[in-house]
Amino acid sequence: MSNQEAMTKYIGAFVDELAKSGVQKVVVSPGSRSTPIAMLLADHPEIEVIIHIDERSAAYFALGLAKAMNNTVAILCTSGTAAANYFPAVVESYYARVPLLVITADRPHELRDIGAAQTINQVDLYGKHVKWFQDMPLPESSIDMLMFVRTVCSRAVQTTMQRPYGPVHLNFPLREPLVPIMDDPNKFEGTDSSNVKIMTSYPTLKDKSFNELVDKLPKKGLIVCGPMDVYNRAFNEAIVQFAENVNYPIIADPLSQLRSGTHNKELILDSYNAFLKNETARKKLKPEMIIRFGSMPVSKSLMFYLKEHADVPQYIVDGGQGWRDPVSSAYEMIYCDEQIFCEKLASLTNNKTRFNSTWTEQWLRLNQLVKESIVQIDDEGISEGRLIYHLQHLLPKKASVMIGNSMPIRDVDDFFHSNSSEIKLFGNRGVNGIDGLISTALGISVIEDHTYLVVGDLSFYHDMNGLLAAKMHDLNLTILIINNNGGGIFSMLQQANYPTYFELLFGTPTDLRFEHAAHLYGGKYYKVETFQQYLSVMEHTRMEKGLKIIEVLTNRQENAEIRQKLWNNVSREIENILG
Repeated sequence: MSNQEAMTKYIGAFVDELAKSGVQKVVVSPGSRSTPIAMLLADHPEIEVIIHIDERSAAYFALGLAKAMNNTVAILCTSGTAAANYFPAVVESYYARVPLLVITADRPHELRDIGAAQTINQVDLYGKHVKWFQDMPLPESSIDMLMFVRTVCSRAVQTTMQRPYGPVHLNFPLREPLVPIMDDPNKFEGTDSSNVKIMTSYPTLKDKSFNELVDKLPKKGLIVCGPMDVYNRAFNEAIVQFAENVNYPIIADPLSQLRSGTHNKELILDSYNAFLKNETARKKLKPEMIIRFGSMPVSKSLMFYLKEHADVPQYIVDGGQGWRDPVSSAYEMIYCDEQIFCEKLASLTNNKTRFNSTWTEQWLRLNQLVKESIVQIDDEGISEGRLIYHLQHLLPKKASVMIGNSMPIRDVDDFFHSNSSEIKLFGNRGVNGIDGLISTALGISVIEDHTYLVVGDLSFYHDMNGLLAAKMHDLNLTILIINNNGGGIFSMLQQANYPTYFELLFGTPTDLRFEHAAHLYGGKYYKVETFQQYLSVMEHTRMEKGLKIIEVLTNRQENAEIRQKLWNNVSREIENILG
């Protein structure tokens, strides 16, 4: 059998097993060495190939797809720096627990490390940022090898979906000729599907452990819910029911998915970041127990609060069985599925006396005080906080919103309050980078209707070439660019106290306007300079199809002053109440 025939059987078996393992979509970047894999993927009836030319954006695009689907998405590229361009998204996938299958083509072993073109060391390219790596053998057509490639494929896909979810890397060395035999009627056959399955179950605890925990529940308990991997209505209902049974307030990060939806929000705290800035409040609101879900919330004042009360028993519930404790405050790690944990505790506390203390009332009172104070933001023109404060009312009821890092996620934390709309909020909070945000949002838009991206001007610039996917695949995405001409977040940090260096090193103004980017990629462009224009454009674009870019011009320094003034007013009110 020729090398071409062997390669066709080998890659065909892999591609067929990919489909049988549940992978429905593969994001492919064009290249020569990956030709046989790409062509056979495109020919398989159960796999959808999505072309994305730039590998860096392609990987983030797949990341967004996987987030929205809550299922493994594969990416394929050629050899050399193409594979290296996947690295940022692979790292995000690993820390954010998103299932990605990374497939890279490579030169055969005899062409490695001898100066061959488009060749780098791709063995363990992503280091410890993948759950598993396999440098595949050269194609063969023996029954043993076809079974092996199917087994590796099945194992790889299942490993991406084992908790914690994450990326797996398969590296395929391929010899020329690279074009498979496409008219071979048996190219996807030759061996049965791999019968190696990984049997898993949701992690839980013994009944004794649940009962012991319930017996420990104090009057002054606090629930903290950070970013959760996916929107889960059943989890939302369960955690709220448990909180109601024991009368504990719930600190809800915007990416916890608890601020939006039809569940009861009586105990949901959405303005804690503001009143926890106050040292007096942090001291007087000392709990007797903290139960935390999800990854670490974005709020820095909450982080200080957890650090300052590290002596308080803190139970971190993690179905992914990781170690989510960046402030070293854990008292006990509970490796249990979050929904199962809340449902079990809700059932065990259902008939118990509800804790009726001033503790919860104090939290809720401060939360309401902040929300009443934030109404002042309506007197502040086109401030960034005001844009986010009104955003929930301008979105369709089941919108999906990707939130950019740096200032946008912090503004959403402060100004995007609880609502009854089923709005899903997404973010790349694995490593909190500003790269790949457009591409991630476009990946989400493949699955979700009414997808929005809220992003700063520097983040938009970072991933501008990702917009090509919207043009190539007729995707629907509304991008709200909050353009404050540089790094707005640095205006809130100590660096702003050094004006000699600030603009050069941190402010980094680019003086870019993005109208031409919209035209380049076939999108509609709207420039907003007043708040009334903002309301009008957001309403006008609600049902429009395609790519829409809404650029809102704001002022970094003015926004920093507005925020400081607002938080100073809140702090004075808190001192009056608590003092």
